[in-house]
Amino acid sequence: MKRKRKRGDCQQQQQEDKGGDMDKDCIVWQTPANPPERHDYIFRDGRRFVRPYYFEFISHAKNRWAGKTIVDLFADEFKGRPYDYYVSAVKCGRIQVDGVVVPVSYLVKSSQKISHFLHRHEPPVLACDVRVLHVEPDVLTVCKPPTVPVHPCGQYRKNTVVGILQAEHDLAPVFPVHRLDRLVSGLLILARNAVKADVFRQQIEGGLVRKLYVARVVGEFPENEVVVTASINYNAREGRSTAEVPDFGVKEASQKGKAACTKFTRISTNGIHSIVQCEPVTGRTHQIRVHLKHAGHPIANDVLYLSDFGSNASTEGRCDRTGELNSCCIPKQMQAGEDFDLDPMCTNCPDLAPRGYGADEEGLWLHCVRYSGPGWTYECPYPNWASLL
Repeated sequence: MKRKRKRGDCQQQQQEDKGGDMDKDCIVWQTPANPPERHDYIFRDGRRFVRPYYFEFISHAKNRWAGKTIVDLFADEFKGRPYDYYVSAVKCGRIQVDGVVVPVSYLVKSSQKISHFLHRHEPPVLACDVRVLHVEPDVLTVCKPPTVPVHPCGQYRKNTVVGILQAEHDLAPVFPVHRLDRLVSGLLILARNAVKADVFRQQIEGGLVRKLYVARVVGEFPENEVVVTASINYNAREGRSTAEVPDFGVKEASQKGKAACTKFTRISTNGIHSIVQCEPVTGRTHQIRVHLKHAGHPIANDVLYLSDFGSNASTEGRCDRTGELNSCCIPKQMQAGEDFDLDPMCTNCPDLAPRGYGADEEGLWLHCVRYSGPGWTYECPYPNWASLL
């Protein structure tokens, strides 16, 4: 493999001369400053993959890390790779402290800069374009595909709405105004400057913005409006929320959940599934999903919250090379070659996706259709699964 030299790699080259196992050719390391580009993406079997790339993760040592050896720190805090990998990574300079190669016995101090140079594999997402709906000087609205995160987080950086907009539409910088969970599709509003983003933030925090979603749920939803006011308690460790019914025999301060309210109106039903309009008055984590389950009608393909309900899920709504989802089609101009460099130290190679991420994840039948505020309204087309015909 032929790679270009990047300034700052001399320490790693020196370490190689001491017996490290890095390649003799120097590697081009990316950072968050490197923008995503069109050729970064590979399309295969209805999925959008990111071509694996070399990346520098930077963190600063927390107080609880102080006094640990550099290898034990990584083995304890980042369990996705085996202990032996971290030993090798420290020895060959792929893990550094304050820009310096250290021995495996090095004791970390609080606030030190720790760099981890690795071969990054991002999880795949559905191979749908991020459809641009409306462009204004200060505002951009798009139809977000399901399974795609809004902004860089966790293992996602280029496989995000923000990354795809920059790579495919040359739209940057953009500032997401509101959140949509990764599995949720629909309207996403992005400000094109920080001042406009702050205006939207103030309106949302002031309760001046109305949100409207549509969901496909299990069973025949009641014909009259249903209002659910159960509090939401989010468990970050489990990644899910639960609904709490107020217990008037318990002091309010001892209840963990946050107050929440969602209004539901049935649009149509076939007796097996119903299409329901959802208006969240508050904005708690997984609020619509949990309140629908609490009402006895969970989202029909919501594996996380279906529990005792039959999912009746199908392949409907799947995005593949020949179909489309939410009117977002695969960008035809991006059919790059599928080759990529393999890294001898990488624990994910030769696969495109990181270990533990399958390529069979589908979107949730929950879609944002409208946001409105003082003097403005933005809308998104309904998805195909919102029709029961």
